[in-house]
Amino acid sequence: MSSQSGNIATYSGFGLGLRRTHYDDFLEGDVPVDFVEVISENYMIEGGRQMRILEQVRERLPVIIHGVSMSIGSARGLDEDYLAKLKQLEQRIEPLWVSDHLCWTRTSAHNSHDLLPMPLTKEALAAVCNNIDRAQSVLGRAMLFENPSSYLTFPEDEMSEWEFLTEMVRRTGCYLLLDVNNIYVSSKNHGFSSQEYLTGLPLDRVRQIHLAGHDPATADRDIIIDTHDREVIEPVWKLYAKALEMLPHLPAVMIERDENIPPLGELLTELDRAREIADRVLEPA
Repeated sequence: MSSQSGNIATYSGFGLGLRRTHYDDFLEGDVPVDFVEVISENYMIEGGRQMRILEQVRERLPVIIHGVSMSIGSARGLDEDYLAKLKQLEQRIEPLWVSDHLCWTRTSAHNSHDLLPMPLTKEALAAVCNNIDRAQSVLGRAMLFENPSSYLTFPEDEMSEWEFLTEMVRRTGCYLLLDVNNIYVSSKNHGFSSQEYLTGLPLDRVRQIHLAGHDPATADRDIIIDTHDREVIEPVWKLYAKALEMLPHLPAVMIERDENIPPLGELLTELDRAREIADRVLEPA
């Protein structure tokens, strides 16, 4: 386990991603959320309106910074300039925590801006763990990493994704961001059991849950495409309830919408449903 990892306390609450469409809502009134999440790369800047707004929101609410370009799976190691900018943002905002994805996005000369899949091999696991240790050392704190949506497997794979994540957590001391929609999408694409996936994870290391939707037009195809641009579908709500039954604590739960951003009220309605399901599942017998 990385000596730099430290411990992350549990935090129970319900939140949303802070998107430009809703800046005024957050600045002008009290939005009924417990926290917000922002995309790290959008705020890895010296100043400007976006940063001022984030600092104003941070005065009222805890903030999670969630990255899409760390490229924790890169065989060549991490971009030190990226880490320095992320560290600067972390010190400026003092977020609840810092997260990213189990994926790779970058070669030495190119950033794809896509969350590309990892081969589930011992060699890839070693590279990922080395990179996580480096990131956590620079930040001086443990990070969270999100399970991806995936559309292919590699013939070289030596383990399941949940086995990969479990060993990653054990070696580095990092924590998990559980994206329930991603589990659903990947289970349909690869034919594994979402129940087996959950059972195989170190659920005591889950600190956050993402809930999102995907394009229903792909539901009857061989491959479901994760778009994060629709409301949460019923099977994902059911899987969320199942996950809550299995988790040892209520984590931070949020609705994630990346495209087709609706009025704030629609997202708050979905968030209310997340609360209601948690209340029902976790109600004392």
